[in-house]
Amino acid sequence: MMEVKRDDFAISTDPARFDLNVIHGYLTRSYWAEGISRELVAHSIANSLCFGIYHGERQVGFARVITDKTTFGYLADVFVLEEYRSRGLSKWLMEVILAHPELQGFRRWLLATRSAHGLYKQFGFDLLAHLENMMEIVRAGMYAADESGGRADRRTKSGGLDAADEKRRTGGR
Repeated sequence: MMEVKRDDFAISTDPARFDLNVIHGYLTRSYWAEGISRELVAHSIANSLCFGIYHGERQVGFARVITDKTTFGYLADVFVLEEYRSRGLSKWLMEVILAHPELQGFRRWLLATRSAHGLYKQFGFDLLAHLENMMEIVRAGMYAADESGGRADRRTKSGGLDAADEKRRTGGR
């Protein structure tokens, strides 16, 4: 575990400090994990190297790295609570993550963002050089709850995508 302090703030990797209410509360309303269950958030935290930002004892930010700690890292679930933005906390968080001793010497880092390109470019991230070499599986609506409270099964009885998912996948074509 590590902890770095600056003024009234701290960044820590101590799992005992992570406030699941804050993390889940933010992620469940985010564009990338809307509706995600508390259980899935807890499981993702348990299986990642996570960083919390704290103002005193209050958690005000978070990020996690999904990694083999040798060659590759995927930066995910990065946020700073709205009332704590414009204080340089996201830049500081990136500095701390990229300097972490277990995250050195990677051949590749990846992340996905809709709106924070400027932040990540400051740390060497760029658009994919060879987009044609990358592939993905997207399961839209994955976290939408069904009537029983579980994850909705978006597949039809035949196993294919429902019409809405197929339209999203093909861009409406």
